[in-house]
Amino acid sequence: MEQDQKYEFTFTVFTPTYNRARTLHRVYESLKNQTYRDFEWLIVDDGSADHTCELVSAWQAEADFPIRYIRQENCGKHLAFNRGAREAKGELFLTLDSDDACVPEALERFKHHWDAIPPVIKPQFSSVTALCTDQYGNLIGGKFPYDVTDSTYMEIHYKFKVRGEKWGFHRTEAIKKFLFPSVEGARFIPEGIVWSAIADQYKTRFVNEPLRIYWIEKSSQSDRLTGSGAPSKNAAGLALWHQFVLNRRTGWFCHAPLQVLGSAARYSRFSFHTGKSLLEQVGSLNNCLARIFWMVTLPAGYLLYLRDGKHPRKT
Repeated sequence: MEQDQKYEFTFTVFTPTYNRARTLHRVYESLKNQTYRDFEWLIVDDGSADHTCELVSAWQAEADFPIRYIRQENCGKHLAFNRGAREAKGELFLTLDSDDACVPEALERFKHHWDAIPPVIKPQFSSVTALCTDQYGNLIGGKFPYDVTDSTYMEIHYKFKVRGEKWGFHRTEAIKKFLFPSVEGARFIPEGIVWSAIADQYKTRFVNEPLRIYWIEKSSQSDRLTGSGAPSKNAAGLALWHQFVLNRRTGWFCHAPLQVLGSAARYSRFSFHTGKSLLEQVGSLNNCLARIFWMVTLPAGYLLYLRDGKHPRKT
């Protein structure tokens, strides 16, 4: 793969972090052991109050690969991601969360699969996505239909019904075109909004090769960028995601009717949490099917909203 002259590296490995000094070493050790070395590690610290800064400074002094550290006021993972995309110096943008790890051959294998896409069709692609295991070696979620599957996020999700954690990069230029929206009061925006928007224009090469180690552990909610707790806490971002599904994914109803109807009910549920009126809710939907699904599931959405008020729970 010829390197684009405006980029300094093939990969930017991007890590958003918030109070993860106790787990961030997993990423550092993984990158130290990579067999492919043309990469930078870009860390965006979303206002950590632990010793993350001192830890990274020590690694910068000893590492044989570039480490860039950017600190910002706490504003959520989605805005940390946007900052990382704008700052990236790598042609390919790979997010590795601050509590996970990857196999030593991860970057080498990603580059292999990317280079294997024929040049004549490569402009249609933005990414390669692989499988994940937990720290015990157990595969998380299902495999893709074929060992190498050229498809889209929607087809894999709705038609082939592949579930579970996956991991991949996107071309940095594609990421920059589809940054997370900034919504007033929203500290959490589901990542599906970005991946789905990219998938409207680009394909992905999905490979049945486990490259990421997804650490499963009980952790304090205070160190999570994505947020949690009562449904009302993340209602603005969740309502936006389900509105996105209704506006742009109703065509997949025949493949996944329960998922689409579920999004319709959740759209009204979370919209009620944000104080959005019925008129505002229907006014935000841009097609007849979306409005029909919203209307049919409105009683269920309202009941879920009422239940949230009595029994706050994780979303």
